[in-house]
Amino acid sequence: MIEVPEEFVACQVEFRGAAGRAFASALPALAEEFLGRWGLRPDGAVMYGMCALVLPVVREDGRPAALKLQSVDEETAGEPAALRAWGAAGAGAVGLLEHDARTGAMLLERLDERRPLTSVADARVAVGVLARSLARLVSVPAPQGMRGLGEVAARMLEAAPGAAGALADEGERRLLLDCAAAVREVAGEPGDRLLHWDLHYDNILAGRPEEGRAGQWVALDPKPLAGDPGFELFPALDNRFDASEVLWRFDLLTEVLGLDRDRARAWTLGRVLQNGVWSTGGGARRLSADHAEIARRLSRRS
Repeated sequence: MIEVPEEFVACQVEFRGAAGRAFASALPALAEEFLGRWGLRPDGAVMYGMCALVLPVVREDGRPAALKLQSVDEETAGEPAALRAWGAAGAGAVGLLEHDARTGAMLLERLDERRPLTSVADARVAVGVLARSLARLVSVPAPQGMRGLGEVAARMLEAAPGAAGALADEGERRLLLDCAAAVREVAGEPGDRLLHWDLHYDNILAGRPEEGRAGQWVALDPKPLAGDPGFELFPALDNRFDASEVLWRFDLLTEVLGLDRDRARAWTLGRVLQNGVWSTGGGARRLSADHAEIARRLSRRS
C-alpha cells in the first residue's frame, strides 16, 4: 500500500474540506486497484502537486510510466480528451497511455521529473521554451464538449463588482474593475483553441530519451478549456515573478504565438480578475501583490 504524504492530505482538506479528506483516504486502495488492473509495479517515491498524486511505475513490458490519481471536477474532467487531441497532433504534451473514466485515473508517459523547465536559470531561454510549447498546444482546435472560456468569462464578469467591493484598497478596487472592463471588450469572441490554462515552468519537463523524447520539453498537467490563446500567458508572467521582466516576457510570448497584443493584454488582465474573484471569495481583502503589479504594468499604470 502506498503512503499518502501528509502535506498532500493537508492541501486537499484546505481546499476541498471533507471531500478532499475522503479522496486522500481512498488513494491507497485506488492505487492498488490500478497497479493490478494495468499490470504496473511501483518504481519510486510518490510525487504530488495541489490536485493529484503521481506514482512512478513500470509496465509489464518494462517501460516506465506514471500513474496519476486525481479527483474529477470542472478543471480536470477534460484532461484525457485534451491529451488525446494533442497527442494526435504531435503538439508536445505528455502521452496518455490509459484512462479510467469512472475514477479519472490515468497512466501517462514518464518524463524526467528531475529536469523541470524551472531548472533553466536563464529567464529568456525559459520563457522562449514555454512560448514555443504554448504555440504548439494552441495550434490544436478544442475537442467538442470542452469547457469554454466564454462561460468562464461570463462568471467572473458577473462576480467582478462583488470581488472589487471586497477589497480594502481603493486603488486595487479600481484596478480589478479595469481588468473587468478589458475582459468585456473581448468576451464576445472567446476563441476555440485548445488551451492548457496552467502552463508554468514546473509544468514542462524534459522528455526521456527511451521514449523518443531526447532534447524535447514536454507539457503536462493541463486544466484544459476552449478559448483564446491570450488567456494562456499569465502563468509565464506570474511564475518566477520578476516585475522588471513582465513586459518583455509578455512581448516575447505574444510574438512567438503570433497574438494580437491588445487582445492578449485583455485576456491576461482577465486572469488577474479571475484570481481576484477566487481570492476575495476565500476572504482575502487585498490582491496578490504580484498579480496587481502585472495588471498595473500591462495597463500602463504607475
